[in-house]
Amino acid sequence: MSGDLPEYYFRIRENGAAVFRVDTENRQRRIEMEEIAVANVRNGNIKPHGERKLTPEETALITDWIARRSEVLAQRDVDDIHRAVDHLNLVTHWAQSRASEAQLEEVTDSLLLAMHDLRTVLVRKKAERLMKEQPEAE
Repeated sequence: MSGDLPEYYFRIRENGAAVFRVDTENRQRRIEMEEIAVANVRNGNIKPHGERKLTPEETALITDWIARRSEVLAQRDVDDIHRAVDHLNLVTHWAQSRASEAQLEEVTDSLLLAMHDLRTVLVRKKAERLMKEQPEAE
């Protein structure tokens, strides 16, 4: 194993991570990981594990990780939407060129409802943005 292990390890969880302090300086030369905290990306909370008190450096490190993780998750959200647009285009091509009548019958209603719902939300949000951009009439 490499001797260049990080001092802290973040085990990703649904809303953040469990934070471990990595210790390789022991008699058995084994990697030991002590859980020191749980970090929540959604609300920014950091909860020390058990009775442990986090040092200011540990708190700063975890806060920095939360900020970086939030950026990664936001980028993934946008990337997922771009993939969804690509997939909608592929569905359109499938419906036009390869789908059987039975396949279209199976998916048409759910696709139409989902697309109507999405269109409604997008139009409302676009209108809200446009209203914010317009200067108020005096």
